[in-house]
Amino acid sequence: MTTHEVHDVRDPELPGRLLITERDAFVPLLRARPDADFARPVAACPGWTVRDVLAHCSSALVRVVESRFEKGVFSPEANERDIAERAEWPNGRIVDELERAMTEAGPVIAEAGGALDQIALGEWVHAGDVREAWGEPGAYTGPGLPAALALLGRVTRVLGHVPLQADLDDVDEPLRLGGVPGDRTPARFIGDAATLVRLYAGRSVAGAAFELAGAEREELNIFG
Repeated sequence: MTTHEVHDVRDPELPGRLLITERDAFVPLLRARPDADFARPVAACPGWTVRDVLAHCSSALVRVVESRFEKGVFSPEANERDIAERAEWPNGRIVDELERAMTEAGPVIAEAGGALDQIALGEWVHAGDVREAWGEPGAYTGPGLPAALALLGRVTRVLGHVPLQADLDDVDEPLRLGGVPGDRTPARFIGDAATLVRLYAGRSVAGAAFELAGAEREELNIFG
């Protein structure tokens, strides 16, 4: 991989590339699974099954594609309503909707000026949640990782997040995340990329070998 540094210039096509890359890897996995697997619980999303996570993902992207952003659109209550609306759908229909939305959302996100970039990153993280629930390899990594890391850098910059340098075991160059350091010395992370993603997504890092200095884990979570 190449250096993933945060730049002031936004790449508007990056979220769409991440979604398409993940679509091509994730949708075939979903279609190969029996219906029983869609009822498995997802540890990263307490109270939700795999089916619930997928219904949430597809409905969120459909809202993006259709530019439906009413007040509270991504609140916990709205998420539950979106899942409930799909309660009678067969699993295949949810996967169809997700595939279509992952295909069509990129150009809309590109034109939004950055306001919707984090949604693409969240979709990729949720695909990792499902892989982990199924015991599949590649949770929070895989072919979408380079784009996801680049997008994570951009999102944390825009949020003015804790400045951090990540020295990743499985990426050639250091990754710089967060806002301009200012008076705060940048935090330091040493470990693998999947663990870094877990920290920024508020996922469990139990059993992972890593070092984090200069910041608390809770400070890194961009979805909390």
